[in-house]
Amino acid sequence: MTTDRDEPVSRSRRAFLAGGGLMVSFALFGSLRVSAGQENTLGATILNPKLPGDLKIEPMLDAWIRIDASGVTVCSGKVELGTGVRTALWQVAADQLALPLERFRFVTADTALTPDEGYTAGSHTMADGGTAIFHAAAQVRAMLVDAAARKLAVPPERLVLENGVIKAPDGRQLTYEDAAAGLDLHRMATETSPPSDPSAYRYIGKSVPRVDILAKVTGGAAYVQDMRPDGMLHARVVRPPNHGATLVSADVDAVSRMPGVVRVVHDGDYLAVVARGEWQAVLAMRALQASARWRQTETFPDNATIHDVLKTLPRLDYVTTRQGVDGEVHQAAPVANAAPAAASTGARVERVEATKQYVLHGSIGPSCALAVWRDGILTVWTHSQGVFPLRAGIAGLLGLPKEQVRCVHVEGSGCYGHNGADDVAADAALLAHRMPGAPIRVQWMRDQEAGWEPLGPAMETSLEVATDADGALTAWRHALWSTPHNERITNPGRLLPAWLVSQSIAPSPPSPIPQPEGDADRNAVPLYRVPDVRVDMHFVTQMPFRTSAMRSLGAHINVVTIEAMMDRLAAAHGKDPVAYRLAQLDDPRAKAVIQRAAEAFGWTANPALPPNRGVGFAFARYKNLMGYCAIALEVEVDPDRRAVRVDRVVTAVDCGQIVNPDGLTNQIEGGIVQSSSWTLYEQVRIGAVGVESVDWQSYPILRFPQVPARIDVHMIDQPGMPFLGAAEIAQGPTAAALVSAVAQATGRRLLRLPLVPHLWP
Repeated sequence: MTTDRDEPVSRSRRAFLAGGGLMVSFALFGSLRVSAGQENTLGATILNPKLPGDLKIEPMLDAWIRIDASGVTVCSGKVELGTGVRTALWQVAADQLALPLERFRFVTADTALTPDEGYTAGSHTMADGGTAIFHAAAQVRAMLVDAAARKLAVPPERLVLENGVIKAPDGRQLTYEDAAAGLDLHRMATETSPPSDPSAYRYIGKSVPRVDILAKVTGGAAYVQDMRPDGMLHARVVRPPNHGATLVSADVDAVSRMPGVVRVVHDGDYLAVVARGEWQAVLAMRALQASARWRQTETFPDNATIHDVLKTLPRLDYVTTRQGVDGEVHQAAPVANAAPAAASTGARVERVEATKQYVLHGSIGPSCALAVWRDGILTVWTHSQGVFPLRAGIAGLLGLPKEQVRCVHVEGSGCYGHNGADDVAADAALLAHRMPGAPIRVQWMRDQEAGWEPLGPAMETSLEVATDADGALTAWRHALWSTPHNERITNPGRLLPAWLVSQSIAPSPPSPIPQPEGDADRNAVPLYRVPDVRVDMHFVTQMPFRTSAMRSLGAHINVVTIEAMMDRLAAAHGKDPVAYRLAQLDDPRAKAVIQRAAEAFGWTANPALPPNRGVGFAFARYKNLMGYCAIALEVEVDPDRRAVRVDRVVTAVDCGQIVNPDGLTNQIEGGIVQSSSWTLYEQVRIGAVGVESVDWQSYPILRFPQVPARIDVHMIDQPGMPFLGAAEIAQGPTAAALVSAVAQATGRRLLRLPLVPHLWP
C-alpha cells in the first residue's frame, strides 16, 4: 500500500469562483457563417465549409469508410446515448453502400479509430453525422463501381450492386474488397455526391430493430458500469461538501490500513481510495469521508430568491439578435436601453414573464469510467458525449501528449447532456496514471452525482410584444437571465479533478453559443412573422456551482414564454390559438405540423370541458433550423391529491427524411415524458451548503403512474430531404402545451416552473 500526500491545507483555490465578472469577446457572437479554421458549435474545427454535414470537419473519405481484405468498416465520431442513433447511422451507411447491415463493421467514437465530430449534442447527430456518412458512402460507392468497371471492362452503368458484390451482365462479379484492391480512399470528399433514389432504400425509412437494445433487456453487459476487465481495481472518490470548501485534514494512514485497500490518493483537496473489491472501496471511501475536515467559506441562496440573485451576479450583457424593420439582422451589439415594444406602431402590447429552477440530469446509473495506463498509452472507457474533447482535457490534466491518450465510448446508464461523465473519466485517468498496469474503475455514488454534476441552469425570461388591430405581430422584445449552458471541455480546468489537485487548473471563461443555435437564448428568436425583433441576453458569468448543457438548453423555457405569449395574444384578439399561430407563420412545413397535430387531436375552439380539465397547444422548430414539432394535450388537475395528470398527448413532427420511424417515435415519446417531469415537478433544492437534492427522495421526478396515459406521434416524412435533428424537439412544445392546459383547468396561468409546487404551495 502507498499513499500520496500533500500539505494538510490545500493550496488549490476555486479559481472558477475568484475574481469579478468575466468578459467575453463580442466577436464570439457574430454570424454563424463558417470558414476554414473556425470551430463549429460542437467543438470541432471546420476544414471545408462547403462540404455537407460533418465532412466539413473531416473531409477525408477513409476517415469514414475503410475497405481492406478484412471487409468494410464504417466509422462515426458520434455516440449512442440511448437515442437509437447508432442504428440509424448504420441504416444510412447500408443503403448508401448497397450493403446488408450484417456485411460491414460500424465503429463509433474511438479517438484511435473514428473521425473527430466533437460532441454528440444539440440534435446534430443525424443532421451532421448522418449527412456526412450519407455523402461519404455515396461517393465511395461510386468509386467502387468505377474501379470494378475498369477491372471487368464493363461500363459502370451496366453494373449491379447486390449484397456486397458488384455484378456484370455476363455473370462475372467482384466483392467490394476485390474492387477496392489498389483503390486509394485517402482522398478529399467532393461537394456533391451521386444521387440516390429514396424509393429504392432497403433500410432508410424502416423500423430496423435497434442494435443496442438486446443486452439492455436481457441483463447483458450493456453499459460502461458493466465492464469488468481482468485485474481490475475499484476506486471511489471523496468530494468536498461544496464547491467552495478546502481540505484541512483527513486520516489517510488509518484508511490505508483497511482491508483490501491498495492505495489512498491525497493531492491537495483531491481524495480517493483504490481497493481490490468494490465494497472494500466503498467502506474505505466512507471512512475517509468521515475523517475529513473541511473549511467552508461559500454561502448559497435558496430557491425562493435564486432569480433575484441571478440579477446581482457578475454578468455580460449583450444583444444576441436585432432584426430591424428593414429586415437586417445585427448580432452581438452591447446592450443599451432597449426600446419597448410599445415604441413601435401597435394597437396592443402584452407582457409575460417566466422562470425555471435548476434541474438535475438525474441519470439512472451514477457516472462511471475505467482507465488503464499501460505501455505508454492511457486508455479510458467513458460514456462522455465527446471523446475527442475529453482526450484533450485529460492529456492537459496529466501533462501527456494527446497521442498517449485514447478515449473509447461505451454507453452509460441514463446518460445525456453534460452530466458527470467527463469528470468521472478524469478521475479514472488520474488514478490509473498513478498506478500503471491495472485497470481502474471509478463509480460515483448517487449523492456525488447529484451534488457535483453540472446543473441545468435556472433562468428568467421577460417578453413584450406589440400587435396591430388585426393581431399581426409588429414588435418583439425578449430578455433573459441565465448562467452558462455550455461549460463543456475547452481546457483541462473544465474537468472537476483539475480544480481539486494541488496544482489546480482554472477553467476557461464561460462563453455562450452564438445564434442561430443559441445557448440560454436558444429558440428565443420567434419563427413567427414579426418585422422588429430584439433579444437581450444577461449572461451570468460567475456562480458558486457549475451549470451546463441540459437537453434543449434555453429552448425549454423560451418556447414556454413565446407560446404563452401567443396564447395571450390570441385571447386578446378573440382568435382560436391554433388559427392565430397559423396566421402568423410563413413556413409551410411549420403550418403542416400544426395542422396535423390539431386535426389528429380533434382540436376545436372553446371546447366544453368538465371542471379541472384543460387542453393546450404549442409549436416550435428546434433552434429554428432543426426538426418541427407541434403538440396538443389534455390534462386533469386533482386538487384533492395535489396532482396533475396528463391524459393524452398528440404530436406531429417533421424531421426531414425519416431513417428509423420507431427510433423517432421513441425519441419524441421520451422527450414528452421528460419535459412533463421538468415542467410539473423537477427542481434542485439549494441550501446553505449547496445542492441538497442528492437522492430520489429529495429530488422529485415524474413517477410511472404519472406518465401520460396516451401519446400519439404523427410523423411527416420528407423522402430525399435533409435529415433534421429530433432528439430535443419535444421539450419546449410539451412544456408550453402543459402550461396552457393547466391554465385552462385551474384558471391560473402559472409561468413559474415547475408548476405543481406553485399550484399547491
